[in-house]
Amino acid sequence: MKPMIDLKKQYMEIKDEVLSMLNEVLESSQYVLGKRVMELENHIKKYHGVQEAIGVASGTDALHLSLKALGIGEGDEVITTPFTFFATVEAILYTGAKPVFVDIEPDTYNIDVSLIEQKITERTKALLPVHIFGHPANMKNIMDIASKYNLKVIEDCAQSFGAYLDGKKTGSFGDAGCFSFYPSKNLGAYGDGGMITLNDLHVADEIRKLRNHGSKGGYRHECLGYNSRLDEIQAGILLVKLRRIDTYNNKRRENASLYNSLLSDAVITPVEKNGAYHVYHQYTIRSNKRDFIQQYLREHGISSVVYYPIPLHLQEATGFLGYREGDFPVTEQVSQEVLSLPIYPELDEEDIRLISEVIHKCLKG
Repeated sequence: MKPMIDLKKQYMEIKDEVLSMLNEVLESSQYVLGKRVMELENHIKKYHGVQEAIGVASGTDALHLSLKALGIGEGDEVITTPFTFFATVEAILYTGAKPVFVDIEPDTYNIDVSLIEQKITERTKALLPVHIFGHPANMKNIMDIASKYNLKVIEDCAQSFGAYLDGKKTGSFGDAGCFSFYPSKNLGAYGDGGMITLNDLHVADEIRKLRNHGSKGGYRHECLGYNSRLDEIQAGILLVKLRRIDTYNNKRRENASLYNSLLSDAVITPVEKNGAYHVYHQYTIRSNKRDFIQQYLREHGISSVVYYPIPLHLQEATGFLGYREGDFPVTEQVSQEVLSLPIYPELDEEDIRLISEVIHKCLKG
């Protein structure tokens, strides 16, 4: 079976550096919030052009702690998209706030900025856009709306490490940028991990306390915090991969370009808006014959995944919010038609051609 991502292939290419880094960490006997975490934070804040970067245990925690540190809490409303991974809405609910959904654009699948203002109430405290599949959301207009209504902006950058809009990287627009280092991400660890990028030193100080049981150290606890610390082993692995992230992203873009040239006459292929630099965490096609295509690919030993078959407003866990089928028609239609194909940097050109050929045969047959 051709996999969605071949992490072993990537590991074999960097094996010596990874093992050398692991050996350094193990011999140092410092495993949590140490030298490599600080080094990774410094590299990432420079990469994104921000004042602060804070390592945490996961992308979910990055969202949760950012919302918490920015004062989002009980009774507040946070506007976001229903077309994303469940962690986005979980993080809002953890704070006691209410997620308020806005439908998506039919081409980028990002939140439709033109619909945001009609959802703003006196309880709205933040906007939480998601740079879905690696394409930047319309951050210029989002920031204009946030300024107009005095709202916080938390960017979900779990799928967009290295993506940018008009030269400005995702994670550097809002009050906080939240990254996931889950193994399958463009910059992935060998376990869980996350990072928060921001410019406000006071908020950064709050997040550092929150990630470490409400303490700056010395067993002095200033608030009720959490255990959300990035470990040295993951930070070390990420340092090795960070040196290559632009190369990885460029290779993803090359693969996507080849897919586009081979598939644009058969299915709806991804778009890249003017000024946007798409990093293709997923290469997602769209067709009203999606299920047929997926089954045909499976029969030919090719993996594919549907992200996301059940939008967040229709999930059982969010039923208490009172949304119903039909509330977000674009999201609901997209969820029935999207299919993500293998897109990792090490994917061979011949595999892309084979996958594309199978899709053509499927639709002709």
